[in-house]
Amino acid sequence: MNLKTIVLAGVATVVVAPAFAHHSFAMFDREKAISVSGVVKEYEWTNPHAWVHVMVADAGGKAVEWSFEMQSIAQDTRAGWRADSVKPGDKISVEFHPLKDGTRGGQLMAATLADGKRLGPPPPDGFLSVTPGDGGI
Repeated sequence: MNLKTIVLAGVATVVVAPAFAHHSFAMFDREKAISVSGVVKEYEWTNPHAWVHVMVADAGGKAVEWSFEMQSIAQDTRAGWRADSVKPGDKISVEFHPLKDGTRGGQLMAATLADGKRLGPPPPDGFLSVTPGDGGI
């Protein structure tokens, strides 16, 4: 191998490596599943993970923001989500694994919209199905 090939291979490795990077989900307590209801503040349909931010009334009735990390757009699509699934002002109930540090948010498992439509999680086989309640469409 000549020096030029080695240098190009090295550059390619450095450029491509971030595409394979992924963070851990260790910050979520996957032993717990809780839910909150509120109003959508923002919906971020972006990769590597979509997000939904919800204003939820605290114990005193004051609206506070909760942020929920979702999966990739491809995975969320298999769970029924679309770029226009929710918009600011929509009422929503979110089931999630809470953050271990107790801050307001977590890993979204599923959501129920005001009309009763349930979104997520993707079905176990990762594909859309027609079985009601399994996360497919």
